[in-house]
Amino acid sequence: MIPDTQNYVDYRHQKWSGFPFDAVEQFYAQMQWVAANARSAGGDIVFATHMGDVWQHYSEWMDPEHAARGFKWIANGGSEVAMSPKAHTRSFEIPAAIAAYQLIAGKLPFSVIPGNHDFDALWTDPAHPPRPELKKAGLRHVGGLRGFQSAFSDKSQFFSGQPWYVGSHEGGADSAQIFTAGKCRFLHIGLQYHAPDASLAWATAMLRRFPGLPTIVSTHDYLARNGSRNLASNPDNSVLDRRDNNPQMLWDAFISRNDQIFLVLSGHVGGQGFSVETNRSGKKVYQMMADYQGRGQTAKDGGAEGSDVGDGWLRLLRFRLDADRPSIEVRTYSTHYGKFASEIPDYGAWYKTHDGQAKLSDREYLDREEFNIELDDFHRRFGAPARASAR
Repeated sequence: MIPDTQNYVDYRHQKWSGFPFDAVEQFYAQMQWVAANARSAGGDIVFATHMGDVWQHYSEWMDPEHAARGFKWIANGGSEVAMSPKAHTRSFEIPAAIAAYQLIAGKLPFSVIPGNHDFDALWTDPAHPPRPELKKAGLRHVGGLRGFQSAFSDKSQFFSGQPWYVGSHEGGADSAQIFTAGKCRFLHIGLQYHAPDASLAWATAMLRRFPGLPTIVSTHDYLARNGSRNLASNPDNSVLDRRDNNPQMLWDAFISRNDQIFLVLSGHVGGQGFSVETNRSGKKVYQMMADYQGRGQTAKDGGAEGSDVGDGWLRLLRFRLDADRPSIEVRTYSTHYGKFASEIPDYGAWYKTHDGQAKLSDREYLDREEFNIELDDFHRRFGAPARASAR
C-alpha cells in the first residue's frame, strides 16, 4: 500500500519554493525501494496499490462536465489548498507524480486511483455556503479528471498494452488488474473517490468477468480510524450528486453484495484503522486504512517544524496462503529511515498525537501498525493453494 503522497509533491515543499529540502525525493525513494524489491528484481513484492491523493492542489474552479449538468460554484474558504486553482498542479505536481511512477513502470503490476485532491476542481455549492460563525465550511464537491487521465489513463505509458491491466472505466479513473502471489491469482479493483453508480456497475461487471477470484478493492475514502466507515468527509459528493456514493453507500450497494471481495484498502484519514465486517453472504470482509501524509518528523529535523511531509512510510502486506490457517502479515516501513515502525523507539512519541490517538499507549499504537490478519475463511471461499493454482 502506498498511502497518500500529496505532501511529497506539494509545490510548497520543494527547495525552489523555500522549503529546506525537496520532499518529492521521499516519494522517489519509496518508488525506488518498491522497484528494488519487486519480484522481477529478485524481491517478493508482486503488486503495489496507491491509495489516492497522489498530488495536492486543484487546477480549476469547476470542471466542464459538472457545469454542463447545471452545477454552480462559489469560491472555497479555508486552507491554501482549497482557496484557488494552482498553475503548479499541472506544471510541477502532476509531472512529479509521473516521474515517480516511471521508477516502477515495467517492474510489477500496480494501481493508481484518484483521491479527492486528484480531481481537477473543488468548489463550494452556493446553496450551502460557508458559515464561519458555526465553524462550517459549507458543502463542497470535486469533479473533473483530465489531470488524472493525463498521467494515469488506460492509454498511458504505464498501462497501455499491459496484460495484467484487464479493465478500466472513465479513462482509467476506475481500473482492474490481475496479479499472482505464490499459487493464487487475485483480482484488484481500484475505484475513484466516492465512486459514482456507473463505476460500481462497471466494477460489478469486472467481478462477473473473473468469477471466483479473490478480490481486493482499493478506494481513497472508506474507513475511519475507529474501523467504521468514514462519513465525515468534506466534500461528500453524495450529498450534492445522487450519482455518487459515500463509503456507507459503497458498502451497501457494492462491497457487501459481492462475495468475491475479501479485502478493502483505503487512505484519506490520517493514521490507521482496521475492522472486519460480514457481508450479505455471511462472509468476512477485512477493511484497512493507512494514511501517513501528516507525518512531519523529517520536516522538523530539517528545520520546518509544523510541516506535514510523510517521512517515507509504506504499508506492507505479506500474504501467507500456503498454511492451514492463511493470514496476512501487516507491517509499516519507512524507506526514509530504512526501518519498520517497531524498530523506532520514538515512533509513538513522533506520531500518535498527530494521528488523533494520544490516549493509546505506545504499545497499543504500534499494534495498529504491525499485526496479523487471520483469513480463517479464505480456503473455504476460494480453495486451498493447490486448487487455486488451476485457475
